Amino acid sequence: MITRRILLKRLAGLPVVGGLFGSGFLIQHQSLAGPVCRDFFKELGVRTFINAAGTYTAMTGSLMLPEVVEAIHYASGDFVNLDELQDKVGARLAELLHCEAATVTSGAASAITLGTAGILTGMDEEKIIQLPVLTGMKNEVIIQKKHRIVYDHAIRNCGVKLVEVETRQDLEKAINKNTAMMWFLNANNFIGQIRHEEFIEVAKNYNIPTFNDAAADVPPVENLWKYTGMGFDLVAFSGGKGLRGPQSAGLLIGKKDYIQAARMHAAPRGNTIGRGMKVNKEEILGMLVAIEYYLNNNHEQDWVLWEKQIKTIHDAAASVPHVKAEVHVPEIANHVPSLRITWDQEKIPLKGGEIREKLRWGHPSIETVGGDDSIGITTWMLRPGQERIVAARLKEVLSVTGSEQG
Repeated sequence: MITRRILLKRLAGLPVVGGLFGSGFLIQHQSLAGPVCRDFFKELGVRTFINAAGTYTAMTGSLMLPEVVEAIHYASGDFVNLDELQDKVGARLAELLHCEAATVTSGAASAITLGTAGILTGMDEEKIIQLPVLTGMKNEVIIQKKHRIVYDHAIRNCGVKLVEVETRQDLEKAINKNTAMMWFLNANNFIGQIRHEEFIEVAKNYNIPTFNDAAADVPPVENLWKYTGMGFDLVAFSGGKGLRGPQSAGLLIGKKDYIQAARMHAAPRGNTIGRGMKVNKEEILGMLVAIEYYLNNNHEQDWVLWEKQIKTIHDAAASVPHVKAEVHVPEIANHVPSLRITWDQEKIPLKGGEIREKLRWGHPSIETVGGDDSIGITTWMLRPGQERIVAARLKEVLSVTGSEQG
């Protein structure tokens, strides 16, 4: 019996596939070690680059694992019931991540909106339809002032008022009959005055649900169950960053009642605040495979590779006179070996933005981050060997000074 997968593999080896089925029938990516039928980016005039910056959405996050791409291809060949797939995948994810329940969402921001909506309405169908109008519902979400970021718009999508606090005293004073939820930005745990444990303690004292935005907080792998284990009722993760799942997917995990309520706001239901946050069968299955792979990955081996790659770039930059290179690891979000490069701007009269532009528009193009006086680099999104290209190009740019700049 010839299965669909066997058929596709056989067709992949035929030089006339495009002629038989049309140019869009079978497209294989270079990362799967197969022939590329069309160079779409080149056709469209879209620039590709070496990603020495990190998992930024504007830079299309991370590259999906070949196993994830295979799962997406598999899912594309059959119809299934969307809710049934979410149910089965959610149950499997909950088992893997040691939590009561889980669901795949269309990114971490979607997880935040859906989770907030679920807390506000529960399973009440009239309230679900009513959002973002909160008449008859609790309408305030408490957030630390140091935890305010642009992404908290995902909470405000539900119509709530954000109440800012700074100290524990402020927090307890802010809690009232209208308090629906307390929201925590995991990346800013050490910036705000109220840490994880104290935040949860206060919430439980007043029976207030808590939500932790941990979008960029893997690695380490144990973060996938650490925060629900600490007592957060809901936690959101991005699927297209360190997990290397679909860029447009995310995870919402936590208490079963809240996850069930959040699902009521999502597709395929239509008259809801989350209808536009559709996640398809390919992304759902892709996220499951990404999690399975990530849990079984050799993270120590990855870390050793990243350290070697960052050292290669560090040594190249530090070899340039008047340049200082410092390796560091962010304590929480984007917890990977990272490099911060600074220089004496009197000796090397270049701003950070000028250096990034030279790297961006050189050949090959390289993306980095930083401010006016620094360049920031990570290596976890590099393919092996690309660190040498980054090192050489960075050294070249930093070595050009004064009238020699070009």
